[in-house]
Amino acid sequence: MLESSSFPWGHHRRFNNYTDYFRKAFGERVQKVTIDAGFTCPNRDGTKGIGGCSYCNNDGFNPSYCQPFKTITHQIAEGVEFHANRYRKANKFLAYFQAYSNTYAPLTVLKERYEEALSFPGVIGLVIGTRPDCVDDEKLDYFQKLSEKQYVIIEYGIESCYNRTLQRINRGHTFEDGVKALEETARRGIKTGAHFILGLPGESREEMIAEIDIINRLPLNNIKFHQLQILRNTQMSLEFEENPGAFDFFEMEEYIDFFVKILERLNPAFVLERFAAEVPPRYLEGPGWGLVRNFMLLQMLEKRLESLNTWQGKLLV
Repeated sequence: MLESSSFPWGHHRRFNNYTDYFRKAFGERVQKVTIDAGFTCPNRDGTKGIGGCSYCNNDGFNPSYCQPFKTITHQIAEGVEFHANRYRKANKFLAYFQAYSNTYAPLTVLKERYEEALSFPGVIGLVIGTRPDCVDDEKLDYFQKLSEKQYVIIEYGIESCYNRTLQRINRGHTFEDGVKALEETARRGIKTGAHFILGLPGESREEMIAEIDIINRLPLNNIKFHQLQILRNTQMSLEFEENPGAFDFFEMEEYIDFFVKILERLNPAFVLERFAAEVPPRYLEGPGWGLVRNFMLLQMLEKRLESLNTWQGKLLV
């Protein structure tokens, strides 16, 4: 049996946990505060398509205080208060630009919004969610300079390694675009993250497992996964209504077992930020897991890992 002190990430958890990573890096709890800065996406505004990604309804993931008509300063202040009332108090914060594509604007606009966030007391860095086709050399050079003084990570929505899937869900970019964006970002010393959805229509369980070998070769610091959920008022909800047999959803216990297989094959250097997602039931159109919260799923995963005496990257040894 591998002792906890032998895990390469240096703590007792059986995967490279995001919370412990930050505690180790900064010496204390760091809280992300979500911001909606009013951006859009090139597959929403007609540049590369309309309607956006077929699964996307950002309202299902945005905290209630996130409204683009509010200033960034106002949103951060409300977010800090929101988290102080709900969780353990933190003194350091990351401004999380989450909604839509947060590099899809001229650099002058981006600078104004990012620097407003960084001027808020206690904000020590930026988490910038975007698409791989919404960065260029000019923007990445700016992020490089920022990252020399503050914590900066760019999180790319990659979603799948299979171009047929990306086309089906109306992403408007290829997997190769994602690889290029990650490589150009990492080459500048900027931290990178990526997001993947497990259970997209047309992908078998075997293909999802096979993706991990591809993902492991990407220049990533952090990684997020979540199970497919059908949200109301999306193109995918219409597809589900018309052809429910095209979708193969995970049952909750099945997903826990499946994600153990993912973890066993996942590069242990990657910090796992999330492995499942929850949205308020009022937003769900397809099958869900009831009122199970993320922390409960995390407890289930950790118990399963312990019972099987397995851990992140075990099969890579």
